[in-house]
Amino acid sequence: MGRITRRALLAGSAVSAAGALLPAAVPAAARTARASYRAGYHFTVPEQWKNDPQRPVWIDGSYHYYYLHNADYLAGEIGTAWRLATSTDLVSFTDRGIAVPKDTTSNGDVWSGSAVVDTHDTAGFGVGAVVVLATMSPHDGPADQAQYLYYSTDGGRTFTPHGTGPVLPNPGVRDFRDPKVIRDEEHHRWVMTLAENDKVGFYHSADLKSWTYVSGFVKGGIGVLECPDLFRVRAGDGTVKWVLGVSANGKGAGLPNTYAYWTGSFDGSAFTADATDPQWLDYGWDWYGAVTFDKHGTDGTLDESGRYAIGWLNNWDYAHITPTIDGDGFNGTDSIVREITLKRGSDGTYFLASRPVTALDRYVSRTVTLGDLEVEGTRLLDYRGTAYELICEITWDQLTGAGVQLRRSPDGVRHIDAGVHRDYAYLNRRPTVSPDMTGRWQESHSPFDPARRAVRLRILVDRTSVEMFVDDGRYVHSSAAFPYLVDTGLALFTVDGKAVFRNTVIREFKV
Repeated sequence: MGRITRRALLAGSAVSAAGALLPAAVPAAARTARASYRAGYHFTVPEQWKNDPQRPVWIDGSYHYYYLHNADYLAGEIGTAWRLATSTDLVSFTDRGIAVPKDTTSNGDVWSGSAVVDTHDTAGFGVGAVVVLATMSPHDGPADQAQYLYYSTDGGRTFTPHGTGPVLPNPGVRDFRDPKVIRDEEHHRWVMTLAENDKVGFYHSADLKSWTYVSGFVKGGIGVLECPDLFRVRAGDGTVKWVLGVSANGKGAGLPNTYAYWTGSFDGSAFTADATDPQWLDYGWDWYGAVTFDKHGTDGTLDESGRYAIGWLNNWDYAHITPTIDGDGFNGTDSIVREITLKRGSDGTYFLASRPVTALDRYVSRTVTLGDLEVEGTRLLDYRGTAYELICEITWDQLTGAGVQLRRSPDGVRHIDAGVHRDYAYLNRRPTVSPDMTGRWQESHSPFDPARRAVRLRILVDRTSVEMFVDDGRYVHSSAAFPYLVDTGLALFTVDGKAVFRNTVIREFKV
């Protein structure tokens, strides 16, 4: 993805000089007692700016999570480096500082790419060297993007540039970025996927330094493709599929602006999709630049029955609007890490299902068990909170819709709605403070079969985000939202009927 700048915000919009959202009707309590908007249990950048996650890699017993970071963001300067955080469980992270610095060569700052562990010393930097392939754009031109190499001999903590020239020059095309590299052991070579506008290009290399184009996968109509992803995964029934993913803005076609993917086959050179149209790993507005990565056991063994995934909880349409800038001094929050599995649908097609990483269970600090609750209309619960998880199963005989009001204001005017309505599930941030000043991107939808008369919801609420997992996790909605910190209420509701909210549980976390 390209470099970030502190772009000007619309004149007359309610933003501070720093770019933070300042709603016109902030309650007096919120103005006089400035509490933190930093997420309670999601990953956030320590200070300044973050955007794209870079695929975490398993090194010496921990996941090394790199991400794009701009230490000069609040000063208005441009350009990103790669910052590193490590984790053994993907819930608690330790900051390790800058790993791949910016502006240390004439090529400037460092954009998205991927890191690999060179177990066989194919590049000549030593057995186990960590090699990064990343996009740089020395003159910041659309046809100037090329791929450059950095290497590490200290376990991925610090990196050195491999010269100043690209290992994969731009052939003269617009949009040529975000290299994702995997190892093809069967053919003893490396495979790169590269975002090339409406195409994903495939490349081969024996040594990570010289690359040859072999094929391309083209998909138009969902915006410029970014941050490609390619991996193999095994379903519970033993079926093995390859998955090709991209970050894409499908809003113009009435589709999500998140992670599109295709299941299919890969012969080492070309990807063949099972269907022309993609599926989506998230249906909300704000799960962008997402990456999936290998799932390892505690002994480092690879578990091919699943993957992990993490996404940037933001959107380029309003990337610089957040209340965390003023006071908290940062702009950059990620989704919870998710476990991804391949499942077979009732129609015979395969899809990816998501759930919050299992290790989150170890950080539960408080559990509120509410049991079965009968609701007709609106039922206000005796609970207050800004960061928590809500789990329930809603059952009914006949109604139009049912759901929950999250982060509800004391007067009931402001809230975030999540639930089902007729034939779709939805997440609606319109009744609260939203980063989308156009008013167009407030409610996200995903398919739902009302004939089932039941739905299971698992909803992660934090100070500036909501992530809703529907039923088996095939449909997920992630959106940024900025409720006032005094808006802590929670209510259940139905539309045109009665429902029972079964096994209702609220959990809080301490990370």
